[in-house]
Amino acid sequence: MKICIFEDNTHLRESLQLLIDATTGFHCVGAFPNCKNLLEKLSDVSCDICLMDIEMPGISGIEATRIIKESYPEIQVLIQTVFSDDDSIFRAICAGASGYILKTSSPSEYIQAIKDVKSGGAPMSPSIASRVLQLFKLNLQPATKEEYHLTDKEKLVLQQLVEGKSYKMIADGLTISVETIKTHMKNIYAKLHVHSSTEAVAKALQERII
Repeated sequence: MKICIFEDNTHLRESLQLLIDATTGFHCVGAFPNCKNLLEKLSDVSCDICLMDIEMPGISGIEATRIIKESYPEIQVLIQTVFSDDDSIFRAICAGASGYILKTSSPSEYIQAIKDVKSGGAPMSPSIASRVLQLFKLNLQPATKEEYHLTDKEKLVLQQLVEGKSYKMIADGLTISVETIKTHMKNIYAKLHVHSSTEAVAKALQERII
């Protein structure tokens, strides 16, 4: 798994780089203090996931996320921040972030969040998951009701995804395998006409599917 870091705090940036390179199956392909010449940097390194600081000089992490998703939609962005204010949460998710983690998270929580993003989950620190749910309810207006023909099990999986749970957490809760969850998610994506778990969550809340 190839990971790129954008973080202006030198100590944290270097610590994350060491953590990633010390984790089996992970490789840090780039670590940058800012998002200057962002697209050029990404073209020079082939990465699967960007670990993105939300507050940096010049281009913010939120704006960088929007630029990345427009030019490299296949790259997943995991936002990291010391802030948990509602506006930042909402703007980061709307920009296309796949997850949102607080910098106070432990090394093991960082690694698990990266794994969740790679497997298609939408990791969020527990302290903000419920706030994201409320923000979408407040900011997204109901659209025209459409029937998507989700099965009861697919609705159950989608509900737990909305609650911020990872694929593994959902699988454990339903006592089924992660591979089965992935199959359900592929079906959900196809029926909702979306391409990511973030889009699925937004659509589920916007159209009150669950």
